[in-house]
Amino acid sequence: MLIGVPKEIKNHEYRIGLTPAGVRELVANGHQVMVETKGGEGVGISDEDYTQAGASIAPDAGTVFARAEMIVKVKEPQPQECRQLRAGQTLFTYLHLAPDPTQTQLLVESGATCIAYETITDERGGLPLLAPMSEVAGRMSVQEGARCLEKAAGGSGVLLGGVPGVEPARVLVIGGGVVGLNAARIAAGMGARVTILDRNIKRLKEIDDLYGSQITTIYSTLDALERYLAEADLVIGAVLIPGAAAPKLVKKSMLSLMKPGSVMVDVAIDQGGCFETSRATTHQDPIYTVDGIIHYCVANMPGGVARTATFALTNATLPYVLELANKGPGPALQGNRHLLNGLNVHEGLVTCEGVAVALGYDYVEAGSALAKHKLQKSA
Repeated sequence: MLIGVPKEIKNHEYRIGLTPAGVRELVANGHQVMVETKGGEGVGISDEDYTQAGASIAPDAGTVFARAEMIVKVKEPQPQECRQLRAGQTLFTYLHLAPDPTQTQLLVESGATCIAYETITDERGGLPLLAPMSEVAGRMSVQEGARCLEKAAGGSGVLLGGVPGVEPARVLVIGGGVVGLNAARIAAGMGARVTILDRNIKRLKEIDDLYGSQITTIYSTLDALERYLAEADLVIGAVLIPGAAAPKLVKKSMLSLMKPGSVMVDVAIDQGGCFETSRATTHQDPIYTVDGIIHYCVANMPGGVARTATFALTNATLPYVLELANKGPGPALQGNRHLLNGLNVHEGLVTCEGVAVALGYDYVEAGSALAKHKLQKSA
């Protein structure tokens, strides 16, 4: 199979879909890899590094999309990329389709097979390809939130960890999953007073067993949310419903409860955001203010630490890239129910229920879609 790796073109996105180590593994398995020139320079990987690993270098993205049987990316394809996809081609990347009707329509029209990192599952019910970026984003959310709290950024001028004689900042984390726990760990490590809200008692108990008094765990109710919003200097939105749009847990009216200059970081923005006042921003222009509250809603947050994020992501995705390449997309999907859960669009059919419900498409179960349009194994 010929695997293509284009350079990412989203605003301030420097990550790349495969490292030279991944290229070498694919070549050793009998496949060809084509990487767009300078695709890895944002993370310190040169064209020479790729050629030494066995890849060929394409002069532009058009060549990659025109020739490759499978496209491996990081972020969702931009409109000009979607229009270069074709029937019989496989796209393997983050998609986050539920809040993105334009991308969904273009992928449906392309006829391609589109597999989303974020909806692939594992035996424990986890999301193994979302987890590494959730870890990065969770840790970054506190780092960026702390910066936004500085007076020069418009914040209240509170130091997250305080100093002797001055109390530390109060951090509220909404959601106790991978993002939330990583955010809470970093905030607690910086000396802040941290509270996690979640409705999963088992998860709250696990966090309490691990961190004890370092992190306060609270069962999430409307009363609890309003109470802790009023106290918080920094709020981290870390809520996820796999494949579906994030629920709007913090309403605009609730901002009036908060202290002026407080900061809200919405890590759920890829799925539409969990604050009613959230709108996607970029690393170039990351923050805005609503009713005196600073909002940080960068949709590709891990791109800010692109080298760390690239290696973390490709460590997780490579086994699936190999499986798709070695078996062919059809047999690989049919033989692995967890990989099949990643299938979001197939030959014009929407195969992720959360996306179909959010955007008004007819939902076709992934296995049925494959049976209707059987994919052939690539040579």
